[in-house]
Amino acid sequence: MADTPDFGTFGRYQEVPLDEMSPEMKAAYDTTMRLRGQVPGPHKIWLANPAMAETFVPVGAYYQTRSTLTKAEIEIATNVVNGRWRAAYANYEHEKIAKAAGGLPADKVEALIAGLPTGFDDPRQQVVYELALTLVAQHTVPTGLFRRAKALLGDAGIVDVTMLLGWFTGVSLTLAAYDVPADAVGLDQ
Repeated sequence: MADTPDFGTFGRYQEVPLDEMSPEMKAAYDTTMRLRGQVPGPHKIWLANPAMAETFVPVGAYYQTRSTLTKAEIEIATNVVNGRWRAAYANYEHEKIAKAAGGLPADKVEALIAGLPTGFDDPRQQVVYELALTLVAQHTVPTGLFRRAKALLGDAGIVDVTMLLGWFTGVSLTLAAYDVPADAVGLDQ
């Protein structure tokens, strides 16, 4: 008998309907709804581990509301990670978000996702791009780049970029593990 892929409601993940969730899972669902206004993408999967979701979801919410980075800068770093991990759902969603809410030119976003070289006229956007690309690809930051990043972003901005890369790597790997397709919707709840 040939192996067949596991199919669920969201890629391989079989979502639990709201009225069947354990109290812990429902609490994590409620936290996500409170912080995000919805339970999007990988958040659906993270509900399977409510304690982790309660810890991890606020980090993503931070980038939506309190980050020192602009929406465009967040999407630059996010799409550098997308170019590295190639999770179909993340690429699909963040290509749209970067072009719309991030206001980034289509050719730049497409280059980021494809892992192709690009550049930005805005000095902050350029240093976010270079810092993200260097950390994701080379895992080291040259002194000159660090100094430019510190001058433009400050330590808080550098921390924001580095932690966003880690957070979004977790997003991408979750989506890849569950083989979530680009246009997945999942349960409406």
